[in-house]
Amino acid sequence: MSGPRRVLIVSPHFPPSSAPDMQRVRMSLPHFEEFGWRPCVLAVGPEPGEACDPLLLETVPPGIRVERVKAAPAWMCRPFGVGNIAARALPALLAAGSRLIESEAIDLVYFSTTMFFAMPLGRVWKARHGTPYVLDIQDPWLSDYYETHPASAPPPKYALARRVHAALEPWTLARADGLIAVSPAYLETLARRYARAGVVPSVTLPFGASPHDFDLLERHPQANRHFTPRDGYLHGVYAGRGGDDLATALDILFRAFRAGLASDPALFDRVVLHFVGTDYAGADRARKTVEPLAARAGLADRVHEDTGRVPYFEALQLMKDADFLLSIGSDDAAYTASKIYPCILARKPLLAVVHEGSTITGVLRETGAGEAVTFPSTAGETERAAAAARLAGQWRDILASPRPPDVDWRRFERYSAREMTRRQGALFDDVIERGKARAA
Repeated sequence: MSGPRRVLIVSPHFPPSSAPDMQRVRMSLPHFEEFGWRPCVLAVGPEPGEACDPLLLETVPPGIRVERVKAAPAWMCRPFGVGNIAARALPALLAAGSRLIESEAIDLVYFSTTMFFAMPLGRVWKARHGTPYVLDIQDPWLSDYYETHPASAPPPKYALARRVHAALEPWTLARADGLIAVSPAYLETLARRYARAGVVPSVTLPFGASPHDFDLLERHPQANRHFTPRDGYLHGVYAGRGGDDLATALDILFRAFRAGLASDPALFDRVVLHFVGTDYAGADRARKTVEPLAARAGLADRVHEDTGRVPYFEALQLMKDADFLLSIGSDDAAYTASKIYPCILARKPLLAVVHEGSTITGVLRETGAGEAVTFPSTAGETERAAAAARLAGQWRDILASPRPPDVDWRRFERYSAREMTRRQGALFDDVIERGKARAA
């Protein structure tokens, strides 16, 4: 019987880095061999000043080969407009990947990252070594968000980055052998743009959920630097990115908060909301996008925002210490918040305000973890007021009778890291078998 096939996983961020885009890889590593694939990881760093969590290293199975390369220093490259870690490490990734493909007899290359500058290496390695490659689209690569949402201000250098990605995305997709995406909308967009994207093996896979992370947290409790649990207040926690695209959901949330304060002050007077890790930029460039909206709603003293990224397990500790959790969705229907699974695993009451097209609504309903309050793409005054009224009612029930949601853990299993890894392995197998059929 032949041994497992070999997959080279390119994930520039990797533990101890706390970057969100490495979480799929990290949670999948313990399960790949069960489904016939032996992984080898190619990563960058970690770098000085990067948000890290050493405890993440304990979740990586022993025996996994992890090859790390160094990126050119950020301080040296930023004056030339290059800050992306994959772009700064591109020559080193190219050389190391070629070496590993040969020495490890790699059968397939898998890019699981939002560092899109690394993905064109798949086509280069395929030309050199004949190795097929699969792309994991966790965010839109060539995004048209700011074209379709003109009221939102694009980040600096957006126009330049878009021109670069407009060249790299089609070049890379033209030879890709398989696609994974966290949202079906991402695959639909790629299939409209590129004929190949519509015919290669593809699958929609959200990030998986790992109960083992909470088991590890039980053994290694983390400091809570943001609030004191059980201090007489009712603490609501949102741990994740902010951004202008969350403004609609936040407006609904703050309307509901004000309605609760007016109708049930005895309950809502004790509520404090904490938004943590809302900006990926460093402290010198970070921008608050939650507190200004709260201040405009008259809630400045009840809403606290800390833009600084926190280590992964510290974020889980905040969820565990919270009285209830918040899931705040983008006005982009395709956006899927990977933090929804830790929110469910934290076993805390959950308030979710998301776009009506978000996959989060189905996850919550199917698992019994909660009922999301939704809004349409063009949410005017009437829609926002109605959504806020529904949310205020849910919120009142949670505060009046707090209890863990009645989650159907059997159904939740289909979102587990093990199940997501099984489906990744099945797509990899499909890619290999199709390659054999073409060669026959």
